[in-house]
Amino acid sequence: MEHGNNVTKFVLLGLTQDPRAQTALFVMVLLIYTVTMLGNLLILVTVLASPSLGSPMYFFLANLSLLDAVYSTVFSPKFLIDLLSDRKTISFTACMAQLLIEHLFAGAEIFLLVAMAYDRYVAICKPLHYLTIMNQRVCILFLVVSWAGGFTHSLIQLVFVYNLPFCGSNVIDHFTCDMYPLLELACTDTELIGLSVAANGGAMCTVVFILLLISYGIILNSLKTHSQEGRRKALSTCSSHITVVVLFFIPCIVMYVRPVSNFPFDKFIAIFYTLVTPMLNPLIYTLRNSEIKNSMEKLWCKNLTMERSC
Repeated sequence: MEHGNNVTKFVLLGLTQDPRAQTALFVMVLLIYTVTMLGNLLILVTVLASPSLGSPMYFFLANLSLLDAVYSTVFSPKFLIDLLSDRKTISFTACMAQLLIEHLFAGAEIFLLVAMAYDRYVAICKPLHYLTIMNQRVCILFLVVSWAGGFTHSLIQLVFVYNLPFCGSNVIDHFTCDMYPLLELACTDTELIGLSVAANGGAMCTVVFILLLISYGIILNSLKTHSQEGRRKALSTCSSHITVVVLFFIPCIVMYVRPVSNFPFDKFIAIFYTLVTPMLNPLIYTLRNSEIKNSMEKLWCKNLTMERSC
């Protein structure tokens, strides 16, 4: 693909120009990124090292942790470097790569959350057939579809932006390359492209979000026939899933279900879904899942005291 413009790099304005505020932001972002990586990698290692966590639910959870870790890495290191730099720039190629990877992993996470909802539906509503329905082949198929869906979504977004003419200002009022800030810089009418972006991103998020809420409503309604212990365990698991779904989809809907425009609060919403949500996901699943906590304790105990069993 060839892009018809004379812009070779963009200037990022970031969140603030105040040096003291940038220092405080650097510390905050570094802390968030550290917790994100430690939390997600801990879940990933725990699932891979614990035979007791071999069910499809933990297979999907491990992949979600991997997605969150890489997704956060797309933004955080560059953001941290820019907070210490006087001039924040990104090349056109790096900007397009960041846009592609961002929507690849975000799109893959959308489909993965659908797979996790279906897994909970089968586990709770059809427990006797769970292992038959959610076999290894089906789990891998869900994972392949998630990545294929994410790649298709990201490629469409990239095509929308890559061939746009950028012949004027190259200053992006954001801390990262995103669709709407880039569309505002284009030297052409982007109204139709904006509607396409809203359909590809916002409409997809909205429809999937509504379907997920309906599916979890069906799951929760089916708990009436379960025992008290079964209801407690299922509610604990489903509440974690629902919380993650809400944290992921609401910012997506707010950002993309609207006309093309770059509002001041967009940057703070972007902070939430690029940095905070990937940090919260492992905390949500860990704090409300006794099996993961027990497996982490055993793994920790085994590594610290090799001479005695835990």
